Amino acid sequence: MRTIAARALSWPSSLGPDAMFASLTGLVQSTADGACVLDVNGVGYLVSCSRKTLDRLTAKEGVQRLLVETRVAQDSITLYGFLDAAERDAFRALTQVKTVGPQKALLVLSGLSPTDLASAIAGKERKRLGEVKGVGAATATRIVDEPAMQKWAVGKATPDADGVGGVELPTAGSAQDAVSALLNLGLKRPEAEKAVAKAMKALGEGAELNALITAALRESAR
Repeated sequence: MRTIAARALSWPSSLGPDAMFASLTGLVQSTADGACVLDVNGVGYLVSCSRKTLDRLTAKEGVQRLLVETRVAQDSITLYGFLDAAERDAFRALTQVKTVGPQKALLVLSGLSPTDLASAIAGKERKRLGEVKGVGAATATRIVDEPAMQKWAVGKATPDADGVGGVELPTAGSAQDAVSALLNLGLKRPEAEKAVAKAMKALGEGAELNALITAALRESAR
């Protein structure tokens, strides 16, 4: 595999490190654990990728395009590749978390899609995130508790087919009491909030607590 050394490149002083590569288009020459070699007009670029991106790259033939994030160290330039902007944006957000570097971010994205990651963060599902191979409980807690990650996750969780995904429940009152009741019954927060949102959609915002809980339980069982 071809390695790119920083000293072999001419670096215009007016450009930031991310300006050098924004995307690469070529043929996948080979893949290995955590990386691929993308042949662009006879030049093989070593690009680090998540397992999900590598699986998608190898699932089809022909010319492919990777969005690229360029990271510069003292003696090297490393390229990180993504098939879509959602994964790249998640990578950028993750690398802002203390102790989560680029390789750790790729491990997270190897286990969770951007929408699944957003759901885990929005629901504060530390256990789910910590179960991703190579992440661990401490890193999962940092990611979930990071305000910037909570901000990033807003609106990115997978919506329900009936359109209730992303509904903002009232911060107090029967809706939150119903969510608490469902949490006590063993549901995870995203499931509980979605069930309550569906129940509120059916019963109206003025529904009594007992009726709301009963309806939410029915929704969660479907």
